[in-house]
Amino acid sequence: MSNLEELIERLCPDGVEYKYLADVVTIKRGVRLIKKELKDNAKYPVYQNSLIPLGYYDDYNCEANKTMIITAGAAGDIVYSNTKFWAADDCFYFICNRYIDDKFLYYVLMSQQRGIYSKVRKASIPRLPRIVIEKIKLPVPPLEVQREIVRILDNFAIATTEIQQKLQEELAARQKQYEYYRDLLLTFKSNESTILNERTNELELSGAIRWMKLGDICDVRD
Repeated sequence: MSNLEELIERLCPDGVEYKYLADVVTIKRGVRLIKKELKDNAKYPVYQNSLIPLGYYDDYNCEANKTMIITAGAAGDIVYSNTKFWAADDCFYFICNRYIDDKFLYYVLMSQQRGIYSKVRKASIPRLPRIVIEKIKLPVPPLEVQREIVRILDNFAIATTEIQQKLQEELAARQKQYEYYRDLLLTFKSNESTILNERTNELELSGAIRWMKLGDICDVRD
């Protein structure tokens, strides 16, 4: 039996309670910054309506290791930040109480992301209503169980990243190999001596390879 199974059997043998998100975390809306306040070389990223930083700022309003959800533009996108950041007014971030692990909350929300996307109101600017976020239901097992789940999922995430990196390196190596053999197979020794083909009245290299201009062997069109 795995450690997680043992914990569940010992700490919550009768199952776990599901609660609304608004009942177990404090939902905080970010604060808008105007563009002239942003800098390229400031310390803290500023998130507005995308997971790509809008810019950078000298201060932060959200601590590290917190989860944030975008509510306009890229509405429904979820991120867990390992660093402090500034959340603008198209973001909600969550302050967990003593019964919820921050990273556990992130994984639960990610497991429901498809459903969250389905609640986005499609308009000129897609929006995710606050009430939808408040009514997200999540399991609340004991903290010890939550942290073991986080440990397992973190290990999977690390392994997946390592595999992706190795695949990229392998693809790059295969591309170089392909280019090498392509150039090798299509490179022929040049022979300057030519002979006249009496049948076609064309000059040819004296070797077995025949060289011709592209326009002589195909119809080139714009």
